[in-house]
Amino acid sequence: MDPMHLYERLSLHGTGIALGIWLVVMHAFMLAKPEPVQAFLKKLPRNQQLGQILLAAGLLWFWFLVQAPGKRWYQFLAMDLGEFNGLKKYLSYLVPLSIVAVGLAVKEFLAVRALGLLGLMVAAPLFEAAFLKAPQSRLLVPAFALVLVIKSLYWVGMPYLFRDSVTWATATPRRWQGLCIAGLAYGVAVLACAFLFWKGF
Repeated sequence: MDPMHLYERLSLHGTGIALGIWLVVMHAFMLAKPEPVQAFLKKLPRNQQLGQILLAAGLLWFWFLVQAPGKRWYQFLAMDLGEFNGLKKYLSYLVPLSIVAVGLAVKEFLAVRALGLLGLMVAAPLFEAAFLKAPQSRLLVPAFALVLVIKSLYWVGMPYLFRDSVTWATATPRRWQGLCIAGLAYGVAVLACAFLFWKGF
């Protein structure tokens, strides 16, 4: 296996562009179509089918990480787990089983818990892309990743807080618009820094 993990080869420039575009597109859509987006978010905690899809995506991502090193197609994300490497052979079987077991057994807020799991998986490459890079503006990326980690941990452990957050955010049109504009501005800032300061990093 390449001594450098795939995450370690991520460029700050490319990661910043991807994150910036995602933030801009998502918040622009939320600003332009508030009614359908709000309706979707309010129904999300009880959306069992979507929860199963998100859970499968998050655990499949984790399954790729815990594979033994090698050159097979499913080993491209194999990560060194240090003293826990001996557990990889067990995790390779337990993770697919847990996708089915948890997807069928968990009925309460599965979509929110699965979204939290996916958020934790997304945060790792964001942190790695900005790690020890020179521009101080790089902190926009790990700052977003840190907020994502905190939110994701709460969504996994206390998923009802997602419902409460949605209720608060959608309480007034002005509050919704303010949050969307803030997210849009953050995305624009990340994009601007990616193109102006992060080339070559």
